[in-house]
Amino acid sequence: MAGRINDEDVKAVRDAVPIDAVVSEYLQLRNAGGGNLKGLCPFHDEKSPSFQVSPSKGFFHCFGCQEGGDTITFVMKIDHLTFSEAVERLAGQAGITLRYEEGGYNPSHQRGERIRLVEAHKIAAQWYAEQLATSPEADTGRAFLADRGFDQAAAQHFGVGYSPQGWDHLTRYLRGKGFSDKELVLSGIAQEGRRGPIDRFRGRLMWPIRDIGGDVVGFGARKLYEADNGPKYLNTPETAIYKKSQVLYGIDLAKKDIAKASRAVVVEGYTDVMACHLAGVTTAIATCGTAFGGDHIKILRRLLMDNGSARVIFTFDGDAAGQKAALRAFEDDQKFAAETYIAIAPDGMDPCDLRLAKGDDAVADLVEPRTPLFEFALRQIVSRYDLDTPAGRAAALDEAAPVVARIKNSGAQHEVAVQLAGMLGILDTQFVVKRIAQLARWARDRGGRGAPAPDRHQHGGVSQHQGAATRPGPRGPALNLRNPVFATERELLKLALQRPELVSPAFDAYGVDEFTAPPYAAVREAILAAGGAEFGVQDPQDYLVRVREAAPDDTVRAMVTELAVEAIMLHRGVKGVDDVYAGAQLVTVRRRAVERRIRDITGRLTRLSGHGDPAELAAVQNELWILQQYDQNLRVHGAAAL
Repeated sequence: MAGRINDEDVKAVRDAVPIDAVVSEYLQLRNAGGGNLKGLCPFHDEKSPSFQVSPSKGFFHCFGCQEGGDTITFVMKIDHLTFSEAVERLAGQAGITLRYEEGGYNPSHQRGERIRLVEAHKIAAQWYAEQLATSPEADTGRAFLADRGFDQAAAQHFGVGYSPQGWDHLTRYLRGKGFSDKELVLSGIAQEGRRGPIDRFRGRLMWPIRDIGGDVVGFGARKLYEADNGPKYLNTPETAIYKKSQVLYGIDLAKKDIAKASRAVVVEGYTDVMACHLAGVTTAIATCGTAFGGDHIKILRRLLMDNGSARVIFTFDGDAAGQKAALRAFEDDQKFAAETYIAIAPDGMDPCDLRLAKGDDAVADLVEPRTPLFEFALRQIVSRYDLDTPAGRAAALDEAAPVVARIKNSGAQHEVAVQLAGMLGILDTQFVVKRIAQLARWARDRGGRGAPAPDRHQHGGVSQHQGAATRPGPRGPALNLRNPVFATERELLKLALQRPELVSPAFDAYGVDEFTAPPYAAVREAILAAGGAEFGVQDPQDYLVRVREAAPDDTVRAMVTELAVEAIMLHRGVKGVDDVYAGAQLVTVRRRAVERRIRDITGRLTRLSGHGDPAELAAVQNELWILQQYDQNLRVHGAAAL
């Protein structure tokens, strides 16, 4: 196995790859103030963004689930990589050659499994693309694309390729590149044959499927020859890097425009994505051989940010299968804050056919929001009943009412209830409205009883929402947000982590016992173990990494990233984060520690009075006098007296 990656190279990777550039590959980030950025957390479901990134510190932290860390940690968590694999991926992006403590430069066969599988797919995709462009055998594939309006430039833009009909052309090629038979089978590129691995895809048109970060993780293969007994479309099987329910074809090309326009167009196939993009609809994506589901929604929500103007437009064939797919999509509709719509082309044509028949403008016009998905779903339900009879209208209402009751927005729910009454031909509109409102209340009540109440006393951090008294977090002692002692200790630690130059060297003389909240005392201890705030002045980037590494457990580690990312809370009348502000926090924390010590000594004096040893009594009185003078100096001279 390869040795440990050289520490200097790890640091070079952290410095070379900005954390906001990496994170923005996976979710949309917006200004959060104070130099920070925010977005919807990719590690848990949330409706409002609590995930923050500090580009200047190179750290991220989610105030909802407490995940946090640096660029390397983010890549490890988001793509399920080991530390070495994450460093290797980022080093590849930055053009940094890594050195290994025990083995010199890292040979390719020593890299982590995921890195190897991704690299195999990258080389395979290039090889398939070369076959399509140059191989005489690929004439069939080129003709297929041309018949659908795609020229060579379009094929190159989407990386479309061709897999030859032979048994093991690609397998032999990848072996020559240093890949083992085991790696080729694990990747899904090859499969076991009678005499060893053979190509999984043969005689097919190949679409590389990329994850949101742009890595090829699988392929979609389209049948070209009648002699091929396989399915029309054959996809990569589930592997360590390819989960069909967690990938969207075209997301790597569409993500920036989806975030920019707050709009996504969901189509059904690879050629539909190509047709949309070439027609100017660059927000089009498609699922890969599976229905649109919850994991796909998570990907889009992080890009759309669930703002009020966001739109998701589904395009489906007008046949029964397409209508069924639309209804399945509606089942997940309420997981979006975005408005969802359905677009069905005239004559049931998909975007690819529509572009061929009527041109780019027709495709662009198709995906303009037309029919809300809930309205389409209701019409499909209602159409199955005989509305000319009271029994038919009642049965249709029974099925449709729960659908309307699921609409989150109460105003929209009322409006749709009125529309439903009109669809059913029920003159008593208020009867329908009340029925749906009652169902919605019952659903909320059931949800309330089923969900456990949050523990308001277990707390590992302070919310940025100042109105709350406590907030859930990592297990630990309660921290009351309104307690000024805890609030000031927190601000001082944030300064020590974010602006060490403002509190050094005074901060490094503070004892751990000067922080009364145990989680804060643990962070103070981690700062001390990492070399103190003085080290942070010398190397701010490496300083935060060292503090995290010095943390004794994940709870303290999460607190470090939270404090490193959270905005410093300025009080009214304070102009900015400067020496004066930092000095005030230093003095306040120190004075409170001195006051606690004075109280302790005063109590001791009381116990010694009348029967204590005179020498001990004099020593205690002298200590009390010194502390009182020190407190007086702090009160009069502020930070200058520290």
